Amino acid sequence: MHTTIAKHLLNIEAVTLSPENPYTWSSGLKSPIYCDNRLIIAYPEIRKQVAEELASLIHIHYPEADLIAGTATAGIPHAAFVADQMGLPMCYVRSSAKGHGKAKQIEGLTERSKKAVVVEDLISTGKSSIQSCIALREAGIEVLGVVAIFSYGLKKADEALGQEDISFQTVTNFSTLIKEAQEYGAISETGLSLLKTWQKDPEHWETVSASK
Repeated sequence: MHTTIAKHLLNIEAVTLSPENPYTWSSGLKSPIYCDNRLIIAYPEIRKQVAEELASLIHIHYPEADLIAGTATAGIPHAAFVADQMGLPMCYVRSSAKGHGKAKQIEGLTERSKKAVVVEDLISTGKSSIQSCIALREAGIEVLGVVAIFSYGLKKADEALGQEDISFQTVTNFSTLIKEAQEYGAISETGLSLLKTWQKDPEHWETVSASK
């Protein structure tokens, strides 16, 4: 199913590839690939398949979960779909506490739950996953792990999540997606090379690619 989901992401342009005219992330990082999994919610059949795959990852890797936690904002709808399918309570985690009202960072009833799985739409650097896991831990909830729709497969994310002792599973990933893109003729050999070079060292990729 990981190849099927990769195809879906390409077909609906939730993931787009532009190695010759790279995107600029909010961090300022130049990237030949961009992922916007918010688009999935507009396609009922695809979002259903994605929810089923996320739920399957939880059943296999984190069977003791009794709470589904979505990351704000892109992870919230997917967490809701998964929680509904599994019949489990759900909460979502803000990047920081609200500055008004009850000043909550976690929205939803969590007192009756002890073991959570965080649902992400995407793992890039791992920052939002880590923030959510730390917030849940501080609230007295054991975090079993993170499940995400897609991962760029960056070493930086693996290291950051590993340092916080956070395991994660993804429905599909960068390697699967670019393989599918190549098979469909959606990317040239030069573009494929640029994408692979970026994944190895994204922070210095622009300099390297410009020198070729």
